[in-house]
Amino acid sequence: MTRSAGEGARLGKQSAGYLPEADTRPRSLAIAEAIIIGAGPAGLSLALRLHQTTNITPIIYELRPEPTTLGGAVGIPSNGLRLLDRLGVYKPLLNLASSASDLTVYSITGNVLGRYDDLVADARKETGYGYMRVKRVELVDALLAAIREAGIAVHFGKKVTEIREGEDRVHVAFEDGSSDSADILLGCDGIHSAVRKIYVDPEQNPEYTGLAGLFSLIPALNLSPSAVEQIRGLNTTLTEEGMFLVAPCTANKDEVFWGFQRETPMPNNRDARDGWELHGRKEVDEFKKTLHGVLQNATGDWGNTLRALVDQTSVMKFYPVYRLPLGGPWSRGRCLLLGDAAHAMQPHASQGVSMALEDSFLIARLLADRSRGVVEACEAFCRIRRPRVEEIYHAAAQNAGIRKKTGPWGLWVKENFIRLSFYLPFGMKVGGAAFGKGVTGYDIDEEAL
Repeated sequence: MTRSAGEGARLGKQSAGYLPEADTRPRSLAIAEAIIIGAGPAGLSLALRLHQTTNITPIIYELRPEPTTLGGAVGIPSNGLRLLDRLGVYKPLLNLASSASDLTVYSITGNVLGRYDDLVADARKETGYGYMRVKRVELVDALLAAIREAGIAVHFGKKVTEIREGEDRVHVAFEDGSSDSADILLGCDGIHSAVRKIYVDPEQNPEYTGLAGLFSLIPALNLSPSAVEQIRGLNTTLTEEGMFLVAPCTANKDEVFWGFQRETPMPNNRDARDGWELHGRKEVDEFKKTLHGVLQNATGDWGNTLRALVDQTSVMKFYPVYRLPLGGPWSRGRCLLLGDAAHAMQPHASQGVSMALEDSFLIARLLADRSRGVVEACEAFCRIRRPRVEEIYHAAAQNAGIRKKTGPWGLWVKENFIRLSFYLPFGMKVGGAAFGKGVTGYDIDEEAL
């Protein structure tokens, strides 16, 4: 009998194969094997949770030839940190990431519009977890270390070309000629998911939000001591063109993340899948010139800090912001989409990683029930998760509005709205839709199944 690549891997072998005919052997409802497509935070956390709480053997296939170094620094509030702790990676990340959760909002003239000492104080009191800003590469590395310790197989350089279901197995073929089959196929391969495009929902395409961003990571040594002292936690600055975000992203504050988002026509001359890095002196200098134009009215010490961040940048990442429209199917038969593959949203609620973690924990709970079949588990997942996902999706879209272009009068209105939000009892608290207790205090393991 010829084994597929995945079956060979589980037996400590390597072999290329083909899509076999449907396995007609009788099987119980118990699920023994799961194929996971995607080795980002969603796929890695899912594999770990299946390993921890079920008898299911996961195997991971990743499109890229090696672990990705894409991304800057991601924010993870309390609801996600609690789940990282249950996976066993929270404490290692604490030694690497910034846990500062204070927020300061500046005007373009350097005035403080409002400040919170702790953006997630209520959730911290309830859950014991606060907020973390961590470099994405370090998050992936921590999850991969746990994956290796658990003995879970990960195969890189695997491009999915075909998915087909048999009576009680799902089969996947890869561009290199290898194949695999399992009881369930879980698509954790991001907003441009091959699992969605090939099988679950071929008609669904990401939509451009009209916003794009620049970001970079700067060594703190490149900045003056006074500038480093100002960058204590999350810092945002409103401008007529968009919004700056500045924050430390390491535990000892030796590295600073900064980004700028604005309304931008979608460039059509490059692959927009993951954005792209700008290395060339000419293109970096052109973006710096644009940003200095945005900051021409910036004054005070904070204005000088923003200029210094721009000046000390040698490599920038440009990324257009996409999302998936709500309402599309997340599952088909034995295939289920999770994380951005199912419900990619704008990053303006700081919940992208947390949503993927919640997805992973829920499907692991559902699959652990040996009386529940695969299709039933997938359908239950979609029913339970949709209300929560839609709530966060709308919060992210609402928060994006402040980044849109405006004139002097519009900026004045935004700034005064922010002031009211901080200081008046009836003001709408800044970040409440994304960082409120009901959002960040949520525990997916308490959801009724």
